[in-house]
Amino acid sequence: MSARRAGLADRDGFLAWVMLLPSVIYILALVGVPFLLAVAFAFSDVTTGDPSYDFVGFGNFTAVFDDGVFWRSLWNTLLFTGCSMVLIVVFGKILANLLIADFHGKWLVRFLILLPWTTPVALSTISWLWFLDSIYSPVDWTLRHLGLIDQNVVWLGDPNTAMLSVILVQTWRLTPLAAVIVMAGLVAIPRDIDEAARIDGAGFWRRMFEVTIPLSLPVIAVAALFGAIMTFTDMTVSYVLTRGGPTHATDVLASWAYFRGIEGGDVGQGAAIALFLFPILLAGVVAILRAVRRLEAR
Repeated sequence: MSARRAGLADRDGFLAWVMLLPSVIYILALVGVPFLLAVAFAFSDVTTGDPSYDFVGFGNFTAVFDDGVFWRSLWNTLLFTGCSMVLIVVFGKILANLLIADFHGKWLVRFLILLPWTTPVALSTISWLWFLDSIYSPVDWTLRHLGLIDQNVVWLGDPNTAMLSVILVQTWRLTPLAAVIVMAGLVAIPRDIDEAARIDGAGFWRRMFEVTIPLSLPVIAVAALFGAIMTFTDMTVSYVLTRGGPTHATDVLASWAYFRGIEGGDVGQGAAIALFLFPILLAGVVAILRAVRRLEAR
């Protein structure tokens, strides 16, 4: 019996499934079951007032396609995700260089950089409500004293500045995560490559664009992947800052599904809207993973 146990413990395939089993159960319970329920509700007329299940086919999807707010939310989601992902990767790369630099007080700088990511998203976003207040905003006070503006900017009341504010807050929140991921890639670059480039007379910017960035591209792509997933499915920032306003200017698919399905009571249409997140996100993830695989194969 002991020999049999020892044999199972030495089998990589058996151990792999044992180690993965808790994660598989967790994903099935918290992701798989809700996803199947969303699919079922999307083809029904279930509401909060009438929870009885009646199959309606593609009626909910037809109603969603005829809803102008849905298309506005879809465009806002793509804009929100695309702009945030680019900014997160760029600033994450800059912060990663700061995190690996050797200077006094590095631990304090690392702590301050990682603080936005470790702070609960609702709490940190509420603080931005004060920063972007139309009357008492310290951001406006600073810009006025610098002579950059003449009067306060209505950050959350104008459609253009509201979307800009949501994108910047999301970038501020997720940049530390991207910085940690990119930092791991920068640390893994062999030092002899950088030293050889220095000996050949390559300056900072040439080493950055011809050595550091090409070698860390797979890790940068992974940081972009995490940023895209966490942004595409996020509704907290837009919900806390603007509740999707003004005039649905900052509504995203996740928030519109919530407003329609939970606050509006139409669970079927809310589930149909939420299902559009899956194929779009899946296509984006597959594209990024294929890019990572090609980069690693070089």
